[in-house]
Amino acid sequence: MAGDVVERAAKGHKKGLRRPKRRVGVRIDMTPMVDIAFLLLIFYMVTTVFAMPQAMEINLPPDDDVKIDIAAKNVLTIHVDAKGRFWWHTGQIGSDNMPNLIPSSKNKPDSVEYAYNPDSVQHMLTGLNRENPKLNTLILIHKDAMYSDMVNILDEIDVIERAWNEYTRKQLNLAKIDDIPKDQKFSYRYAVGDWDDRDDKIMAEAEALARSKGQL
Repeated sequence: MAGDVVERAAKGHKKGLRRPKRRVGVRIDMTPMVDIAFLLLIFYMVTTVFAMPQAMEINLPPDDDVKIDIAAKNVLTIHVDAKGRFWWHTGQIGSDNMPNLIPSSKNKPDSVEYAYNPDSVQHMLTGLNRENPKLNTLILIHKDAMYSDMVNILDEIDVIERAWNEYTRKQLNLAKIDDIPKDQKFSYRYAVGDWDDRDDKIMAEAEALARSKGQL
């Protein structure tokens, strides 16, 4: 039983016609409650679905060395420096064609000089790819940059590709993106390259130019 009533006899005897009162004590058995708590705990441990690790799909190049000549005007280069700042330029680097700083997020705190802005990156990538259908993107990331910086730029590329093909699907009135003909399906062309000493010099000049314009 959950509780037992125990009658306690009054101590001693009193004279008179009044009958002594009996004190009633209650003892609650907690064993069933403990059993239920453990059963619930085991139930939730068995039925809980843990968050699955999220994997990023990356198309790796073939093992064989394949060299493809691409005109400089068809190459968009994105630099991610050691401070997590995003820069871009097309064509050959020169005094009149230095990397441009992608605008920082407007909601950044005052103590932070630069904050990644996904909207600015998407707008830049989408606009340049629409202007030049033959555009290829080269991503250069400094060794001291955060891993999340690489994830951010690859995520934006994936978002643009999916959104572009979804728009094409609706225009062609198709049921699925896979039904889009190969010659009309958009595939973002990009590669991740190695950051070298020349890139350090380029970014030092680009940063000085950005500071002179009040961008930093």
